[in-house]
Amino acid sequence: MDNIEIGILNDQIKQESSFLDLIKEEVGKNIIGQKYMTDRLLLALLCQGHILLEGVPGLAKTLAIKSLSDAVSVGFSRIQFTPDLLPADIIGTMIYNQGKGNFEVRKGPIFSNFILADEINRAPAKVQSALLQAMQEKVITIGNETFKLEEPFMVMATQNPIEQEGTYPLPEAQVDRFMLKIKISYPEFEEERQIMRQNVLGIESKINPVVNAKQLIAARTLVKKCIWMKKLNSIYCIWFL
Repeated sequence: MDNIEIGILNDQIKQESSFLDLIKEEVGKNIIGQKYMTDRLLLALLCQGHILLEGVPGLAKTLAIKSLSDAVSVGFSRIQFTPDLLPADIIGTMIYNQGKGNFEVRKGPIFSNFILADEINRAPAKVQSALLQAMQEKVITIGNETFKLEEPFMVMATQNPIEQEGTYPLPEAQVDRFMLKIKISYPEFEEERQIMRQNVLGIESKINPVVNAKQLIAARTLVKKCIWMKKLNSIYCIWFL
């Protein structure tokens, strides 16, 4: 690849990645600090990967994922993982229609674009494994029917590492489905003061959607092209600096 082609590609990247700053600005309305977490969420978003956030309660894991979802104009589903959850509660099931005398598919919350699997390690293995096919193959099988999930599709999960009673650690096959596992640390002292000030004042900011599905898919396609051209290091700097 010559310098002219690289220059054209760089210009295209700058144009297609303009929405990243807007997303960071919107997410920053509710998330104070945690730049490492925000950047990795965007990285997984662009590289079509799933992400697992691990940290103690109160570090804004769920809030960060919800804020990111609000900034992107796509479908969003939140699934609260609990010990009594069943696979059908995630992927859906067959419902008998008495009027028609047949079974019909009732789709579950997995049929969306962004999926928040909150506290994923609180559900048993059979429920966790219900996500495997969707995360890897982007399809869901219910009965004899197989449905292709709509793009973009991304699973963002959270888990609490300090409580082991009543939890089900993720098996290796499940962890392998996540592109990134991010361990969240406590914010800095000044950031904590700002967080407390916002909570005391009751400040709640509305997140506005700044990018749609078509723009996101176009950006993901460009990332694939850049990686294929083996320019990943330079591309990463352009997208995130």
